[in-house]
Amino acid sequence: MKIKQDEREIRWGIIGCGDVTEVKSGPAYQNTDGFELIAVMRRNVEKARDYARRHGVPKVQASADALMADPEVDAVYIATPPDSHHTYALKVAAAGKPCCIEKPMAPTYEECMEILAAFEKNNIPLFVAYYRRTLPRFTKIKEWLDQRLIG
Repeated sequence: MKIKQDEREIRWGIIGCGDVTEVKSGPAYQNTDGFELIAVMRRNVEKARDYARRHGVPKVQASADALMADPEVDAVYIATPPDSHHTYALKVAAAGKPCCIEKPMAPTYEECMEILAAFEKNNIPLFVAYYRRTLPRFTKIKEWLDQRLIG
């Protein structure tokens, strides 16, 4: 992964700038220290341009392949419907870029394992946006599981 040495920022591109990126993740990627959202892609290029204009994103790519190949994009966030996560994730792994995939990682266990293997093989960071795991109810359930009180 290439990080701009002068600013130490990871430059992100989003594949699928729809509803989830409007209020949850898009603003987070723009407001997180060390992150810069520089490119978006959506099948409907006009909607991608509108998103970029409203959110101050400098680049719009016409295809996911173009976004992944963009040398200015250091890492890719996949925010498409789950049935496309597997295909895009394997392409991001092949491009050698870190990736964050919106939940669920993929529709099947087998596809999840293929994604994981592709990133592990090349020692590339992979993240899944399971943001709810740190909410109080989920941490309490995890505590009970760890203590073998349930499960």
